[in-house]
Amino acid sequence: MNERAREHRGFADTSGGGHVNGRSARADERGRFADASGGGAARERAAPFEHEVKALLREYGVTVPRGVTADSPGEVASAAGELVPPLVVKAFGPGLVHKSDSGAVRLGLAGPAEAERAAVEMLAGLARLGIAPDGFLVEEQAAPGVELIVGVVRDPGFGPVLLAGLGGVWTEVLRDTALRLCPVSEDDARRMLASLRGAPLLDGHRGRPPADVDAVVRLLLAIGGRGGLWERLELGEFEINPVIATGDGAVAVDARYLPAPQAPRARRAPLVRQAPAAPETTGTARTPAAPRPPFPPESAGRRAQDFTALFEPRAVAVVGASAGRPNFGNMFLEFYKATGVPLVAVHPEADEINGVPAVPTLADADADYALVAVPAGRCADVVRQASGVPFVQVMSGGFGEAGASELEAGLVAAAREAGTRLLGPNCMGVYSPRGRQTFVGGRQGPPGHVALISQSGGLAGEVIKVGERRGLAFSRVATVGNAADVTPAELLRWLATDEHTSVVGMYLEDPRDGRALFEALMSVRGRLPVVLLVGGRSGQGRRAAASHTGGMVGDGRVWRALADQAGAALVTGQDDLVGTLSFFQSHAPRLARAAPGAPEDPSVLVIGPSGGASVLAADVFDAAGLDLAPLPDGTGKALGALGAGAAGTSSANPLEIPVGPRARPELVREVVTAIVARRPYPDVVAHVNVQSFFTFGTSADPLYAYARDLARAQEELPEVRITLVCRNGECAPPGVEDEVRAITARAGIPVYRSMEAAAVAVAAAKRFTRGA
Repeated sequence: MNERAREHRGFADTSGGGHVNGRSARADERGRFADASGGGAARERAAPFEHEVKALLREYGVTVPRGVTADSPGEVASAAGELVPPLVVKAFGPGLVHKSDSGAVRLGLAGPAEAERAAVEMLAGLARLGIAPDGFLVEEQAAPGVELIVGVVRDPGFGPVLLAGLGGVWTEVLRDTALRLCPVSEDDARRMLASLRGAPLLDGHRGRPPADVDAVVRLLLAIGGRGGLWERLELGEFEINPVIATGDGAVAVDARYLPAPQAPRARRAPLVRQAPAAPETTGTARTPAAPRPPFPPESAGRRAQDFTALFEPRAVAVVGASAGRPNFGNMFLEFYKATGVPLVAVHPEADEINGVPAVPTLADADADYALVAVPAGRCADVVRQASGVPFVQVMSGGFGEAGASELEAGLVAAAREAGTRLLGPNCMGVYSPRGRQTFVGGRQGPPGHVALISQSGGLAGEVIKVGERRGLAFSRVATVGNAADVTPAELLRWLATDEHTSVVGMYLEDPRDGRALFEALMSVRGRLPVVLLVGGRSGQGRRAAASHTGGMVGDGRVWRALADQAGAALVTGQDDLVGTLSFFQSHAPRLARAAPGAPEDPSVLVIGPSGGASVLAADVFDAAGLDLAPLPDGTGKALGALGAGAAGTSSANPLEIPVGPRARPELVREVVTAIVARRPYPDVVAHVNVQSFFTFGTSADPLYAYARDLARAQEELPEVRITLVCRNGECAPPGVEDEVRAITARAGIPVYRSMEAAAVAVAAAKRFTRGA
């Protein structure tokens, strides 16, 4: 078999001493990739050629077209003699990354002779553009099908991310793509494809045969799954566009790989291995033996930290309070005096400050937690004295978020030298009623099971105060600011082991170590509900985040992919963060019985007065991806017997029934009981028009009676999660909404002011119970 005949089996015969296009295989590799040994390369370039990338794809079980290479147009016909028309000719060489833009691709060629003429014309056209190709790739043209794009890029925060979507000419026009962080699972791959707007094309649209979706999934796993190609690449960028999916499989028609410019040459794995050419593949992806872990775990070299003393310190030291001019340090002394935690001030001269005993240095303080509120330039010296203090929180700003990255690095070094863990800098501190920890004034709320990790101290304070006003009870709240040492990921892993925490909210701007955050979220998936609020997902938001915590958040779609993979709830505002945490707090026992990951009825029953409100509710819940499944057979007769099936009253879902100051307060309980006996809706959303109780009535008592009966329904139906929406609550006299919340809270029913807020929370719970 001649050299060209061998090439169509694997693009390059690298079995040892063979020659490719007149060059030895080893010399060819040295010329086209960085010579890690440092010697002898005639030239080097960053990007391998297409046929070399396809040779790599074949190693990972990805089907590619049969093809050969030729150095010149005159060699094309003889090289392509064994290929089956129609053929494709492509020029390759430096500057030909986007071949179609340069006229470097010709399709539908009838045979080797026509392929040679196309190469001659192509060479002339490229010469007019000042481009001199290195050679020509001739391939068998793939059968038509659904064109997809598959790629891997390195997100600056989260590392390698797999992309899949409609490809070919549709890529830039429709931007119909889905993302997942690597490594992806088979379920991730299938969800990616199902989420595309163009997904029906894969199932067979308008009589066209369906594509082999399993083959596409195998390709996605070969690129982005465990042991996949992503672990071997120094990204850069890797792209297959298009992948053509047919009923017979998936073929990678075009591929390119741009290694990261900063990648150290000695670490880059060669794409063309010194091994016999691979046989033709069937599209079944394989897993290379012993793949290297691409990212070390966050805790590498460090034992898992016990954060109990951070939230429940034996004593607290405050550094920076003034003996003569009140400042932030003095304010925190007052906050801590109110909680009753053992307290000491640190001051070089005073014996006491604001009635709190003082010691001259932090080294003299017997405390588990120290709050430092001194100018940024002095913080490292103070932290260096913290030997024996397990946790130090630096409230001061003026570090990385202000461009002073060296000052921040020095602060971290000082903490390492002292053997303490650093919270912040640029953060407000910790709140835990159970441990008498606080950074907000006023009376602390009751200890509970809701945790919060926030990069913004101000927002965390708002969530605490507003949340407690709405019935949230917190276990642990930590503000981390720049997260120079203690990171959100590390705290999340510990909270998953904390007996006092059943749900975690997170406000993030820069994850600091996005890969560690991803791994932490995946480790708690299905075990611990997590609600994410991300600042800086828009262009203007990213600029604000950079000035706030020194971080830049990547494309907002990456956060959506992260939430989807981890089964976390991604909300868009503070109100939805509080509302979703409230749902998880209220329904924690029922969610624990839902067996996360097991199939659950996705439906929701919505019940209440007003046809217009019900129609709008249907729109809201549909937009949230919730299923308002029809009422079960026989419901109409049962409703009629209860007096809820009056003429003109709809028996659809949402269900309209009379609720108001003159209706029987137990009617909703009776109706819900009758319906769920026939169909076990996991979620029931009851809504009332609060305004009507005071427009057509004179007392809040009927509303309270309704709330009590709804609470009774929740107690009698432990497998159902009941949610109450008090529409137009601002029309009630002061204190009425609080009383309604108190009544329903005793039964574990969360209360919202809008259908939109309730839909966000219910959808989050559905995502958690199905584990994705």
